[in-house]
Amino acid sequence: MKLNAFQKTAITTVLATLFLILVGGLVRAAGAGLGCPDWPKCFGMWIPPTTLADLPAGFDESQFNVWKTWIEYVNRLVGVVIGLLITATFLLSARYRKEKPTVFYSSIAAFVLVLFQGWLGGVVVRTGLHEGLITAHMLVAMVIVTVLLYATFEATSDLFKIRIEESFRTKLLWTVWILLALTMIQLVLGTQVREAIDVVKNAAVVPPRGSWLENIGSVFPIHRSFSWLLVLASVWLFYILMKNKAEGWIRKLGNLNVTLVFLQVLIGVGLYYLAMPRVLQVLHLLGMAVMVCTQFLMILVLKKGNYSATI
Repeated sequence: MKLNAFQKTAITTVLATLFLILVGGLVRAAGAGLGCPDWPKCFGMWIPPTTLADLPAGFDESQFNVWKTWIEYVNRLVGVVIGLLITATFLLSARYRKEKPTVFYSSIAAFVLVLFQGWLGGVVVRTGLHEGLITAHMLVAMVIVTVLLYATFEATSDLFKIRIEESFRTKLLWTVWILLALTMIQLVLGTQVREAIDVVKNAAVVPPRGSWLENIGSVFPIHRSFSWLLVLASVWLFYILMKNKAEGWIRKLGNLNVTLVFLQVLIGVGLYYLAMPRVLQVLHLLGMAVMVCTQFLMILVLKKGNYSATI
């Protein structure tokens, strides 16, 4: 099947939005959230300064760090590109307005959400990186990527051909829905861990990086223990895939979901025992986003794919 302009743009936009989540993780890991202290300009300029000599009057020199400034500036540039891609996706979706209205309306929703996300980003900066708003900013990004994924799937569902016995399909749907619900709870717990870490690292006396997780109270043990539920759900998913000899897209997406859960657990272990290396922080955030998308995609394939029952 040859992809049309909307399908190509929508797939590109989904991947680019995941890349933006990766860049956002880099910003947080580098502590560059206030690399640009104003919005939408950066130090009052559309292209930020590269040296203190270029810093405009009225800005505190202690606010300027060239690396953090440009990391945040690149994050904003990527955000602009994503906004343009979502706008293009919305405009191109008009062709589906009558044939597949869900594609059109979900593209509108993504467009409205990205406008809200841009406004929220400005509020985050103006409030000095308020912890709750940072979490909201990340959660809205997750909503945007899932809405885009839904629009993309609706326009390309004919590509996902599956043959599956009805009772097995129902069992799989319940399993993946449970896995997705557990993942979203774990995502919220993870954001609370991150907020607690921000409090510790911004304190007047900052403890060693390797002890941060031990200084944030009970939220981390809860987050860590909750991961066992994800592991058990993924083991069950793998078991029923093997027992029922799943094939094609179902087998591929199921195995990918199981693999992602175990990779996330390994990254979490690395964060705890390796003194929270920044690269693992970024991978942990990106991995969670990819997990949500892969689980959601499997649900869509099971519910709306090009489905034929086996006897």
